Amino acid sequence: MKKILNDLYDYPNMKIYQYDEGFKFSLDSILLAESVQLHKKDQLILDLCTGNAVVPLILSTKTNISIYGVEIQKLIYDLAFESITYNNRKDQINLIHDNVKNLNKYFPGNKFDIITCNPPYFKFHDPNFINSGELKQIARHEIEITLEDIIICASTYLKDKGNFYMVHISERLQEILFLLEQNKLRVKDLYLVYPKRNEKSFLVLFRAIKRGNLGLKIHKPIYLNELSTYQGIFEGSD
Repeated sequence: MKKILNDLYDYPNMKIYQYDEGFKFSLDSILLAESVQLHKKDQLILDLCTGNAVVPLILSTKTNISIYGVEIQKLIYDLAFESITYNNRKDQINLIHDNVKNLNKYFPGNKFDIITCNPPYFKFHDPNFINSGELKQIARHEIEITLEDIIICASTYLKDKGNFYMVHISERLQEILFLLEQNKLRVKDLYLVYPKRNEKSFLVLFRAIKRGNLGLKIHKPIYLNELSTYQGIFEGSD
C-alpha cells in the first residue's frame, strides 16, 4: 500500500495521511466531530476507535483542551501519529495503541468530560462475507470489539453528567438505545442522516449523558445531498 497525504475535506490547512488502497476516513467521522458540543467546563476528551485520528484533528480546530485517541491497528495508529505531527497537534492530541477494552491500564474510571466513537458497524459472523483485507475487516466489523463493549467503556470512563457522542448505522438504533439505558447513558439528542429526501436513513448520531435525566430531542433530518459544507451543521439544530 502507498501512503498518501490528503486534504481533510473542508478544514483549511488540515491534512491527513491515508493508504491509497486501505480503509480511508469517511463522512461519518466528520459528522461525529461536528456534532460535539464543547463547553468551558470541559477539560478532557477521549476518542474511541480513533482510526487515523480524523475526529481528534477536527476537534483540535475547535478547542485547546487535551484529546486522547485509542486505535488498535498499528498501521492505522502510525498514520494517525504522522497526521497529528504534520498538523502540529502533538502537544494536544495523545494517541494510545491498544484495544479500547484495555483502557484500565491507562485511566481510572469517571475521567473524561466527553467521549466520542465511530465504531465498527457490523457484527462478525461468517468471515467469507466481510470486507477483504485485515485493515477494513477490523475497522468495519466487530472482530476486536463489540457495540456493547464500547458502550460499557463509555459509561465507565465518563464523568457523571459527561457526554457520549457516537455515530452508527440506523438499523442498529434499537439495540443501541437498549444498551445505553442498561449502562446509565441516556440519549438527549438524536439525528437521523439520509442520503437525500425520500430515501431511508442510513446513519444515526446521538449525544447521551451519563446518569442524565429523561428528555429526548429528535432533531430535524440531515439530507447529505443538500449540504454545501459539514461545518456548523449541528449549530442551532431544531
